[in-house]
Amino acid sequence: MNDVDVREAITRAHHEEWVRVVAALTRRFGDLDIAEEAAAEAFATAVERWQADGAPPNPGAWLTTTANRKAIDRIRRENKRDDKHKEAQMVYDDDPPEPPGAIDDDRLRLIFTCCHPALAMETRVALTLRMVGGLTVPEIARAFLAAESAMGQRITRAKAKIKAARIPYRVPAAEDLPARVSGVLAVLFLVFNEGYLATGPNTDPVRHDLTAEAIRLTRLIRALLPQDGEVAGLLALMLLTEARRTARVSANGELVALDEQDRGAWDAALIAEGHRLVRERLAAAAAGVAPGRYQILAAINAVHTSARDIRDTDWSQVLALYDQLVRLDPSPIIALNRAIAVAELDGPEVALAIVDRLAEALAGYHAYHATRADLLRRLGQSQQSRTAYDRAIELAGNTGETAYLTRRRDQLQ
Repeated sequence: MNDVDVREAITRAHHEEWVRVVAALTRRFGDLDIAEEAAAEAFATAVERWQADGAPPNPGAWLTTTANRKAIDRIRRENKRDDKHKEAQMVYDDDPPEPPGAIDDDRLRLIFTCCHPALAMETRVALTLRMVGGLTVPEIARAFLAAESAMGQRITRAKAKIKAARIPYRVPAAEDLPARVSGVLAVLFLVFNEGYLATGPNTDPVRHDLTAEAIRLTRLIRALLPQDGEVAGLLALMLLTEARRTARVSANGELVALDEQDRGAWDAALIAEGHRLVRERLAAAAAGVAPGRYQILAAINAVHTSARDIRDTDWSQVLALYDQLVRLDPSPIIALNRAIAVAELDGPEVALAIVDRLAEALAGYHAYHATRADLLRRLGQSQQSRTAYDRAIELAGNTGETAYLTRRRDQLQ
C-alpha cells in the first residue's frame, strides 16, 4: 500500500469512525481527554501499521480495539494503585444496559454531555464541533472567527470542567430535555454549516459526512421532542439545504451559486420532506405559535426551493421573512443576508448602503466582502469590486468558494 492509499484509507476511517470511537471511549471511561487522546493515538498507529500491512477488512473495529487498549494503557500508567475492580471493569466493559425505551446512541449522549448548561454556549458549540464533528481546532477557530490558540484553550478548559464537575454522559431525562435542546440545536446547526461550506483548505468544498451526521442526529432529537417547533424547523432547514448538495459543486470543484444551479439535480424527496415540515410549522404559526429562528430560515429556503427558476423566486416573501427574522436575531450576518433580498427588490445601490453599514462588524467575514463585491460589480464599479473580491478570496477557507470568487473577479472588465 502506497502513501496515497494509506492517507485515503485513514481519511475515510476518520470521517466515518472518529466520532463513533470517541463516543464509545467516553461511554466506557467517562473522560473526554482520555477518549480523544486514545482515539488520536489509534489513528496515528493506523498510519504506521496500515502502511506496512495494508488496511484491515474492518478499519472501524480495528481503530476501536486499538483505541481501547491505548486508553487502558494510559489509565494504568496514571493510576499506580492496584485497583483490581477498576482494572476488571476496563478489561470486560460490562456496563449495564440502558433502560427500555432509551435512545441507544453514544453520539447523542456525547452531544448532550458537550452541550451541558454548566458550559458557556460558545464553549458547548466549540467542544461539540471538536468531539462530535471531528473538526480540527483551526477549522473551529475559523467558524468562530477566533484565534486558534484561544480556541484550543477554550476546548481544553471545557473538557477539564466536564471531568471536574462530573457531568454525566447520558441523554437528559424527559423533563430536562426542553431546557437543554436549544444548545444542542445550535451545535448541530454549526456542524451542518461546516459540512455545507467546509472551511478547511485541504477538505472537499462540501463535506457530506458532516451534513449527513448533523441530519441524522437532528432526526434523533426530533424523535425525543416531536412537538418542538425549532427541532422541526432545523431539520427542515437542513433537508432543504442538503437537497441542493449535488448541484452546488461543479465538475472542476468550483462552488455553484444558487442562480446558476441545475434545479433538476436537486433531491425532490428531501425537498418534499422539508416542505412538509415547513407547512406543519406554518399551521402552528397560524394557530398562534410564534415561529423561532430555525423555522423562519427553513421557510426562506422553502421559498427558494419552490421556484423552478431563479427568476420565479418570490423575493418579497423572502424579504418579509428576513424582516421577521431580524426581530428575533438582529445579528450582522442576518442583516447581510437580508441585504441580498433587498438588492433583488430595490436594486444593488440600496442594498450596498445597508451592507456598508456592516463593515466594522463583519470586516473579517469573507461573505461580507463577497456580497459587497457582487453589488459593486452590478453597479459597474469594477475596480472597487475587484478589491472586494480580493479580500473575500483572502478570507475564504473553502476551496470551491475560492475558485468561484476568483472566476467572478477575473470576469471583471
